[in-house]
Amino acid sequence: MDEPGAERLKLSYTRGKGDDAEQVQQRVGLCHTNPNYGGKRWWMICPFRHIRVGKLYLPPGGDRFASRQAWRLGYQVQRLAKHDQASERLFKLQRKLGADQGVGALAFRPKGMWQRTWERHLDHYWKLEDAAEEELAIMAAKLFRL
Repeated sequence: MDEPGAERLKLSYTRGKGDDAEQVQQRVGLCHTNPNYGGKRWWMICPFRHIRVGKLYLPPGGDRFASRQAWRLGYQVQRLAKHDQASERLFKLQRKLGADQGVGALAFRPKGMWQRTWERHLDHYWKLEDAAEEELAIMAAKLFRL
């Protein structure tokens, strides 16, 4: 980092397995911003899109690290069908609360959780449960043509 603006990160990794293994070296540019609270915040520059990112990805079958946008990777919630979104949000909250997963599963206040926090989660829980049941009823009606 002797030369300003020439900061680089050198990635060395093996791609593939066995006889198909390939040694790869990739250089990634770095830049920084100065946050309001002081110091420096370092970022990587995507080698393909030339945008500032906090993370680079190497998906299965990929040959180089690149940004989410370069690989056209979406978030899991973006790949969910609309009728599955309420159920997935409910399951996520159930995992957070340590409850069994599924529509109709009961949740109990985890030890150490404040009562007010629990009540807020419980209110959200019942709203998600109602939405998931509604979507389930709509899907069942379509399936059985009711």
